[in-house]
Amino acid sequence: MNDGWHKRVAVVTGGGAGIGRAAALAYASRGAAVIIADRAPRDGRSVAEAIEGEGGVASFIKTDVTSPESVASLFDTVRAEYGRLDFAFNNAGIRGDMAPTTDVKPSTWDKTLAVNLTGVFLCMKHELQQMTARGSGAIVNCASVAGLSGVENSCAYVASKHGVVGLTRAAALEVVRDGVRVNAVCPGIVKTAMVDRIAAREPEVEQKMADAMPIGRLGSPEEVAAAVMWLCSDEASLITGHAMTVDGGLAAGHGPRYALDEVR
Repeated sequence: MNDGWHKRVAVVTGGGAGIGRAAALAYASRGAAVIIADRAPRDGRSVAEAIEGEGGVASFIKTDVTSPESVASLFDTVRAEYGRLDFAFNNAGIRGDMAPTTDVKPSTWDKTLAVNLTGVFLCMKHELQQMTARGSGAIVNCASVAGLSGVENSCAYVASKHGVVGLTRAAALEVVRDGVRVNAVCPGIVKTAMVDRIAAREPEVEQKMADAMPIGRLGSPEEVAAAVMWLCSDEASLITGHAMTVDGGLAAGHGPRYALDEVR
């Protein structure tokens, strides 16, 4: 591990698997101390142990991003144990049920918005407070290509990810003079454990998803994580309020035919 971000501190929500795991490892590989916030202790601790096994600094904090109390406790712990917060990747999210809008249950709508949008909002409140107090910091929110265009049978997910993009832009303007940058990544179809589970049942589905990508293949969690690292770096010092597609050209064409992107 290099020491480019030595003494810097990063929080990754949903950091126990998929894109979140890749981002946590990427922060650590650059020298940052990483706090993995996740609902799943086994997954979160596994990532923290992997980082520590490579000589890095990491900890796991069980967190429910839909709970104001849980989120407040997370960032109180970060402040008490690390004394600073430099980077945050608000990545926790769920896919939700796929169904026509007329068939979506209010409970499904509420849960999807609670995790994907309210969770980002609650985390950003604390992240921005700590970062603006220090006069520096970079936040990246995980949106989706489904946050830039419509996807049928996915109204709650699409609405939540459009909300993440809007929240990102609003917050970026609020803190741009305080030394804090806020951006979002919009992944396309990424090969995660969820895609592997689907492919195990229906092998042809993975190829269909790859065919839907103009680049002709699925993305990897590490490719999305690389975009997150760049947006957090000084090389992106002029970039704020931006929703960056990391989608192999998906949004440039007909849009996401399959919304199986950053599900963790």
